[in-house]
Amino acid sequence: MCWAALPRRREALDDREVGELWDQNADAWTLLARMGCDIYRDYLNTPAFLKMLPDVEGLRGLDVGCGEGHNTRLLARRGAEMTAVDIAPKFLRHAREKEDEEPLGIQYLAASGAAQPFADECFDFVVAFMSLMDMASQDAAVHEVHRVLKPGGFFQFSIVHPCFCTPRFKVVRDESGNRVAIECGDYFDQPPGRIEEWIFGAAPEELKRTLPKFRVPRFFRTLSSWVNMLVDPGFVIERLGEPYADDEAVRRCPHLAGTRVAAYYLHVRCRKSSC
Repeated sequence: MCWAALPRRREALDDREVGELWDQNADAWTLLARMGCDIYRDYLNTPAFLKMLPDVEGLRGLDVGCGEGHNTRLLARRGAEMTAVDIAPKFLRHAREKEDEEPLGIQYLAASGAAQPFADECFDFVVAFMSLMDMASQDAAVHEVHRVLKPGGFFQFSIVHPCFCTPRFKVVRDESGNRVAIECGDYFDQPPGRIEEWIFGAAPEELKRTLPKFRVPRFFRTLSSWVNMLVDPGFVIERLGEPYADDEAVRRCPHLAGTRVAAYYLHVRCRKSSC
């Protein structure tokens, strides 16, 4: 995917603005993702996430920031009783339409990750697939996850890697056009929400010309900020992942070659104390 940052804002983005941005993205995002254009998700990120995920059969789970419900459905097919929330009504409409076509028992609700409409300690596990880094109130969202988790329950999430996908980011290519390095910087600069414009690189050229680019909110954090955000409410980190494409994946999907240069994603699993 190729992205460009818009001029920096002085005011912080809030939940309302974030929801409006994702609602504007929802139709094009759903169309392209269901066409198979989200190759980083389909060929790398989600398979690695599911490989790290404990057995969820028979468990009650919550997906925070579910989008059009792709990953929620995968967990439901693994035998989990799934509930999902998202802040964008159009995404929820697409998710519910899919549930009507293929009933999996998933309940989709409109809610911010920072204000979840659930009782304390009612889920066995919570997941967040590539959604936390786009939330305006990340600390509040993590505290909400801790609140709704049962003692001993786990929280697993994926984000863009905070050490490499920094506010200053540029791909470095060799004379043949191959990605050989990335330039990253301004690591400690944490702007109060930045809007990036991009579209799936694998989208057909005709659709790239006709569909609006996604306008994606990003909230940068250092690695220590993410770790402390989990430790503060009482989570214990138990596993990390930094997925990258193997030779076979790159052969099938050359776009993924860049994931072997630096870690694009960070996967984290942590657990709420059973005491």
